[in-house]
Amino acid sequence: MIYGYRRIKVWIEKKYEQHINRKRIHRLMKVMGLQAIIRKKRPYYGKKEAYVISDNLLNRNFHAGKPSEKWVTDITYLIFNGQRLYLSVIKDLYNNEIIAYQISRRNDLKLVIDTLKKAKKKRNVRGILLHSDQGFQYTSRPYNNLIKKYKMVASMSRKGNCWDNACMENFFSHFKSECFNRCTFRTVDEVKREVKHYIHFYNRERFQHKLNNLSPYEFRTRVA
Repeated sequence: MIYGYRRIKVWIEKKYEQHINRKRIHRLMKVMGLQAIIRKKRPYYGKKEAYVISDNLLNRNFHAGKPSEKWVTDITYLIFNGQRLYLSVIKDLYNNEIIAYQISRRNDLKLVIDTLKKAKKKRNVRGILLHSDQGFQYTSRPYNNLIKKYKMVASMSRKGNCWDNACMENFFSHFKSECFNRCTFRTVDEVKREVKHYIHFYNRERFQHKLNNLSPYEFRTRVA
């Protein structure tokens, strides 16, 4: 039965032109054991925890005058052999060098925190502007507390605006067209090995026109 007592009242009035008190209909339905089918409410998947939104301090100014001045970070997915992995990356805008990366089966808070901790071990991060989108990991309290602990400055793209972090998307595009999409992977270990190999190649060997045809590593070390 799909009608409750309120709709039954309306139906009787429309079909038989009789006015019956809805309480009486409710009482009679209980006596006869009649109950309407109740539509299940959809679960709410909104943000249940407090979150932090930072201003877009980078503001598409992708130029950095020195190493470790401006970093950008993002996550991309890697689909292969019926499986899915997530690749989290931090890039230095000064020379496009990949500072740190992390691969996981889960797109979660731990993924971005582990990536940031790796970067912290490689560089002095104090005062660095770290730009991301407004993904739930980046707006979480633990992630932003870690940024504050490291004395970094958080910046975030405007909601739904991928161009605010286009330089990070640029790296993912190169990685997928030059490496990932050209290979056939069967296992997670194969993917991890190829990611490691490509990032080493990208940092140390792949020259870039904007870096005077030097690799990111060569550009940074020659300037130093």
